[in-house]
Amino acid sequence: MIKSMEPKHMMLFALVAVLFIGTGFVQSWNTTLTIFNMGLVSAIMALGVNMQWGYAGLFNVGVMGFVALGGLAAVLVSMPPVDEAWAAGGIRILLGLTLGAATIIAAILAWSRLPKGRMRGVAIMVILIGGFFLYRAVFDGGVEAVEAVNPALTGYLGGLGLPVILAWPVGGALAAGAAWIIGKTALGLRADYLAIATLGIAEIVIAVLKNEDWLARGVKNVTGLPRPVPFEIDLQNSSWFLNLSDRIGADFVTFSSIFVKLCYASLFILVLLALIWLSEKALNSPWGRMMRAIRDNEVSASAMGKNVKARHLQIFILGSAVCGLAGAMMTTLDGQLVPGTYQPLRFTFLIWVMVIVGGSGNNWGAVLGGFLIWWLWIQVEPIGALLMQGITAGMAEGSWLRDHLLDAAAHMRLLTMGLILLLVLRFSPRGLIPEK
Repeated sequence: MIKSMEPKHMMLFALVAVLFIGTGFVQSWNTTLTIFNMGLVSAIMALGVNMQWGYAGLFNVGVMGFVALGGLAAVLVSMPPVDEAWAAGGIRILLGLTLGAATIIAAILAWSRLPKGRMRGVAIMVILIGGFFLYRAVFDGGVEAVEAVNPALTGYLGGLGLPVILAWPVGGALAAGAAWIIGKTALGLRADYLAIATLGIAEIVIAVLKNEDWLARGVKNVTGLPRPVPFEIDLQNSSWFLNLSDRIGADFVTFSSIFVKLCYASLFILVLLALIWLSEKALNSPWGRMMRAIRDNEVSASAMGKNVKARHLQIFILGSAVCGLAGAMMTTLDGQLVPGTYQPLRFTFLIWVMVIVGGSGNNWGAVLGGFLIWWLWIQVEPIGALLMQGITAGMAEGSWLRDHLLDAAAHMRLLTMGLILLLVLRFSPRGLIPEK
């Protein structure tokens, strides 16, 4: 895969590597690895968006909704079940959800099997209204019972208590299932309407996570998720680790944090490399050429017998699954699920900047954009603060201009992202590593 890259593109990756290494020398290796791990997750998110936009031209701005579903999967898979909550109302919640699903299925069957006319409309209304009240009568009581169980610490059903690493593919599957439902209804829309629809659906997903405490504690957050790597305190109490620290002459407390971050990085790198390999194989296959043909001219592709809507649904599901996988990895890295941090407009914009700057339609470009833009997102604010301090060094204390410039340092992130996007679109409109 790397052999197919041109030398100038490899130089771009080398320059990004220099940024990370320089951060380690100037600040700390802990800081570098923290940024690097989130850069890996960001690169995977950018790959997912690149599949949808770069391969098929689908304008999805609901990325954070699928990422949030991945985070939810980490809770549902890895956290231990709350037995008392299940005993209090877990069965009623499951029964209520079953009734809700049965109501929707019954309405769909009535629509498809009954003849057109007033009776079909009346039958569907009776099914939906009756099913809704029945669902709420069962579901609400179960929710109240579950959320009343020790709400300060639990107040939710918990998960399956399985290894957290299993949540990563489950997060992808959960996002893929949601993408299938969304795609069936929204992919027939024009590009601008599709963007509005996906953004709205992302807001709905995040609103559910914030308000349904029985599911994942809502805004009270789920903390203390299991980890696929050892805890720092366990390493510090291990003789083999203390001996290793002594041999390399490192402080064992600092080294334990670096060691844990390296373990995370190793897992994330394996996932990223596997995704790049699969993405490159797919992009260079007849399927990939067909997707690009559909992207470039849907009418011509349809005239050649290609099912455009089915292929759009396929790539929409694949890209969303990758975003869901990244969401589960991010929640695992954080060790907690905080629904309030999923801000669709802010972070969806950031992922799109990664894809556009890196080069849409090119998997390596998306990865490069993920690392570069995330490093800038984290580092621009402290660099901007230092720059403003240097500019205002000769100004008098209390000067309005000095205070204004120092306060403006907090907004350097958004200014820099906009400036970089403008420069890239002006001088390299196809991205730093354009599609071949």
